[in-house]
Amino acid sequence: MELTEQEIFRRNAAEEIRKLGIDPYPAAQYEVNANAADILANFEREKGDYQDISIAGRIMGRRIMGNASFAEIQDQTGRIQLYIKRDEICPGDDKTIYNTLFKKLLDIGDIIGVKGYVFITNTGTISVHVTSLTLLCKSLRPLPVVKIDSEGKAHDVVSDPELRYRQRYVDLIVNPQVKNVFKQRAQIISSMRNFFNERGYLEVETPILQSIPGGATAKPFITHHNALDIPLYMRIANELYLKRLIVGGFDAVYEFAKDFRNEGMDRTHNPEFTQMEIYVAYKDYEWMMQMTEELLEKIAIDLYGTSIVPCGDHTLDFKRPFQRIGILDAIKEHTGDDVANMDEDELRKVCQKHNIHVEASMGKGKLIDELFSAKCEKHYVQPTFIMDYPVEMSPLTKKHRSKPGLVERFELMVNGKELANAYSELNDPVEQRLRFEEQMKLAARGDDEAMTIDNDFLRALEYGMPPCSGIGIGIDRLAMLMTNNASIQDVLFFPQMRPETF
Repeated sequence: MELTEQEIFRRNAAEEIRKLGIDPYPAAQYEVNANAADILANFEREKGDYQDISIAGRIMGRRIMGNASFAEIQDQTGRIQLYIKRDEICPGDDKTIYNTLFKKLLDIGDIIGVKGYVFITNTGTISVHVTSLTLLCKSLRPLPVVKIDSEGKAHDVVSDPELRYRQRYVDLIVNPQVKNVFKQRAQIISSMRNFFNERGYLEVETPILQSIPGGATAKPFITHHNALDIPLYMRIANELYLKRLIVGGFDAVYEFAKDFRNEGMDRTHNPEFTQMEIYVAYKDYEWMMQMTEELLEKIAIDLYGTSIVPCGDHTLDFKRPFQRIGILDAIKEHTGDDVANMDEDELRKVCQKHNIHVEASMGKGKLIDELFSAKCEKHYVQPTFIMDYPVEMSPLTKKHRSKPGLVERFELMVNGKELANAYSELNDPVEQRLRFEEQMKLAARGDDEAMTIDNDFLRALEYGMPPCSGIGIGIDRLAMLMTNNASIQDVLFFPQMRPETF
């Protein structure tokens, strides 16, 4: 690998540091008792506090001024100015630490630890007066330069998505505000966990490697188990395993699951994603709608103190109750076509009329889904439950108690995208087998997303599963909505990208 001039210079500097008898990568432990944000928020000159602090961070700027200099370090919480005086950090005759290490061999990006006390400079800047300086890590690559002016505004911000997503570690260093997105994501998950745990629901774990890719209509990733000499599939959903636990006697179980689907990538899809699924016995989809409203309103309030959340050009309001509309009514409203009683050929003609590309392998369910996706989704910006799907679209869902041909299912649409999918769960093993067999017919026609028969799951249902309701909520999309980001790549630390060539 060819090195740049700066990379060569920094490697040479590391060697010079070693010649001084200083390890550029010393022992791991460095005691820290303060951070930038806390100091800047709470220091008061009159109190005389913060007089014996130890802080560590990355050098983000330096101003060398002879025997006294200023530097700026950045820790996890923010940036703070350092005042470094030669005779303070080198009280004896040996001035090497200042004259050679600090002035000549340290660079922006190096990580240092300092001890000292906090004061306010003549210009009114809260700073750390350094009495001891320790190099903790020499940086061998230069950072992109982002300038912060006197008002704290950033200039020349690194915005190239290729750099930001591929080298997230650099993005987090030079765009520290990005950390807030991931802190909020963690808050969202914590809020959800608290909501479920307070109700006595049990968090569980189910297999990621599965012998049958079940629980959703999606194309799986396939791998091979050498010892057993069998193919295994990376989980596309955890639904069927969670329902096995309902069969086993748990009344409510949930899981934050990593799922994998071997499909396209765009601003709302990543092949690896996080899904929260929960199943609650003796409940139906009406109850689940109410619970979902309560949950999402709580998350918004926990994050912002209000149910109102900014989202691009819109303002979303998660205050209960949400709007509700049947999927067939939505299609009729936005296309003018009443598809309620249409067969497959008629649906195909409607799709063609609206210039929607369809495949020969698509059955009624897929055709209706394509119609809704192309013509209806974008209209539902505020949280809206799309309800009562045709049975062909929902192989795992209980038939509607009063609407023939439909099932008790809803999808929650927010900002024109699906956020959640929920059912009154089908618990009739005979009917479930027939539904699986219909899926196999679609697979025979070339639908590579059709479900496979899961005989063990059917066996579990034959032991008896109480009536229950379940929901899956896309955590990545929820994070996008709640943090006002339009791309899934902005809420994943390390989104999938094409491999680099080094």
